[in-house]
Amino acid sequence: MVTKENNYVPHPGTICFYGAGSMAEAMVRGLIHKQVASPGSISMLNRSNQERLVFLTQQYGVVTSNQPEQKNKLLSEASIIVLAMKPKDVKEAITSIAPYLTDKQLIVSVITGLSIATIQKLLGFQAPIARTMPNTSSSIGYGATGISFSDEVSSEQQQQVLTMFEAVGTVSVIPEEKLEILTGVSGSGPAYIYFMMEAMIAAGMEGGLSAQQARDLTVQTVLGAAVMMRETGEDPAKLRAAITSPNGTTQAALDVLREGNFTETVKAAVRRAEERSNELGQAVKEALQ
Repeated sequence: MVTKENNYVPHPGTICFYGAGSMAEAMVRGLIHKQVASPGSISMLNRSNQERLVFLTQQYGVVTSNQPEQKNKLLSEASIIVLAMKPKDVKEAITSIAPYLTDKQLIVSVITGLSIATIQKLLGFQAPIARTMPNTSSSIGYGATGISFSDEVSSEQQQQVLTMFEAVGTVSVIPEEKLEILTGVSGSGPAYIYFMMEAMIAAGMEGGLSAQQARDLTVQTVLGAAVMMRETGEDPAKLRAAITSPNGTTQAALDVLREGNFTETVKAAVRRAEERSNELGQAVKEALQ
């Protein structure tokens, strides 16, 4: 195994976010709210947006910087580095910070399509890597995150990552090759639900409800269905059957969805998202060669 040394010793429990966008902020909010980490143990870095960093410091009390010397010191001393930059900046960013990192530090990636092997290649050494796929609901603490670990990640480091993402929702540990189908189910999944909600709201308004009434009823209906499934632990087919009377209104509505090939369409959408995730991952890999 290729190892890497520098002059700094990581400080246990310190987390450095390289990238300070919405996903990084969601994670920081969750870490602090759930008391997983204190504001003083978290640093957030970006290239040039000082206004954004000032906001994050004022809002959460975290350490921020876009000054090269301080950034390099924060990176070197953190025990966990979270890669949260934009995909287009990956090659330049990772190669530029590699000299300040060692294989004693855990690297956590939230970048879509960036494989563990590619991260290690860009770093130039076999760092312990956690590749993750969170979704946007992480910003309100209801995220669903898939996580894959490289062989170098210790059991202690695995637990640290699980604790980090459990602060913003639920977690599933899966083999890396399954992250694309997870992307199709939960990564892109919120958009499918929003799309259906758009249609329900539109139908309500066309039927004479006010925009606010249609919105409120739709939101509460979707929320209630999700909570019902989670709280009862029942299979969705059983819950559906329980409210579907023969020849009733629900049955009539479901017949229309079946005629429109609803189930196969949703399954096809999930698989297409999986395929597109693979395509994007290959594009990232080719761009970094």
